[in-house]
Amino acid sequence: MTAGGERERTRVVVVGAGQAGLSVSWYLRRLGLEGGRDLVVLDRGPGTGGAWQHRWESLRLGAAHRVHDLPGMAGLGLGFDAADRSAPAREVVAEQYGRYEAALGLDVRRPVEVTAVTGLGDGFSVRWAGRASSGAGSAAAAAAAAAAVTGAEAGSGPTSGSGPASRSGPASGTLWAEVVVNATGTWGSPFIPWYPGRDTFLGRQLHTSDYRAAADLEGLDVVVVGGGTSAIGFVLELDGVAASTTWVTRRPVDWLDQGELDVESAVAAVAEQDRAARAGQALPSIVSGTGVPRTRRFVSGIERGVLVERPMFASIEPHGVRWADGTFAPADAILWATGFRPELRHLAPLGLRSADGGVSVEGGASSLDPRVFFAGYGPQASTIGANRAGRAIARQVVARLSESDAARRG
Repeated sequence: MTAGGERERTRVVVVGAGQAGLSVSWYLRRLGLEGGRDLVVLDRGPGTGGAWQHRWESLRLGAAHRVHDLPGMAGLGLGFDAADRSAPAREVVAEQYGRYEAALGLDVRRPVEVTAVTGLGDGFSVRWAGRASSGAGSAAAAAAAAAAVTGAEAGSGPTSGSGPASRSGPASGTLWAEVVVNATGTWGSPFIPWYPGRDTFLGRQLHTSDYRAAADLEGLDVVVVGGGTSAIGFVLELDGVAASTTWVTRRPVDWLDQGELDVESAVAAVAEQDRAARAGQALPSIVSGTGVPRTRRFVSGIERGVLVERPMFASIEPHGVRWADGTFAPADAILWATGFRPELRHLAPLGLRSADGGVSVEGGASSLDPRVFFAGYGPQASTIGANRAGRAIARQVVARLSESDAARRG
């Protein structure tokens, strides 16, 4: 609410300032929307960088999936191809995204969490609450954001504007908007599968989202669960640091002969994501559809006998895990690299989730309410996918606003 008791109004609220949210925001600014008056971005992170600001310190751009430039980065003197690959990826991405936000003149409010989006007939009530900054990457992200803001030139975005790069305000509030673009991604919704005895384990259980450094698990017997690149990276990092590392996967790893993901596999995986999104089904795992490329680092780990996968255990006991044949492995910690699920809890009042567990999305828009858009969902959940979808979603958003304007005039 404003000081006068009236609900603050804007035309479009984008929830999330990661790759998808920023991509849509870029195109919305180019199409004439002004920061604040027309467009507000609500972001739960303590600083810039989206989910990257929370990644572990040892992760570098060269060891991660390629981070594609956001639209218009080159024209702003930004980009990841020439970025420092010796620095932590979370710091590099936070700095680049911070400068990008500042150049666009966006009204980004953080750290705030959207708690509920409710339909009001002619628009939406977007309730949000302030969040405390925490996590190992918070200080670095906040520092990068501050440096980016002070170092950016005002008015250098796609259209002139004086909106602040970020700001904080009351502890909670409500925004009214005509259109909502959900770009929350998945980082805030980690998935940990249930296995018998999971709650009896006396050691430490942590997810990819909790992992900070191998040194935190030094001298421990660690079980790493997962068959993706994050799990593989953890196994390699823990070699020589943990007392022992046991790597288990729910399905055999599909190693690809080439060192990079081939186009055919990528296209097939995106098509499967798109099919599930259109049908309102739970989204399938990307890795299960693409496989894992044999990079030089991974091949070295295989040859050294570090990357030795075992089938999934049958149960968890207080001091370890046990397989169906009775084999036991002691464990002081279980590291679940088991992926994430789309973060959609705040949209529950809209009733968009289907009986199959997903949200029906076609062309970036909800099939049930075309005023709600999903950026970075399903086939868009990569930097290149988010960039392509950003343009299409922005055009649809502006078309929706134009229809609204015409209806009011009529």
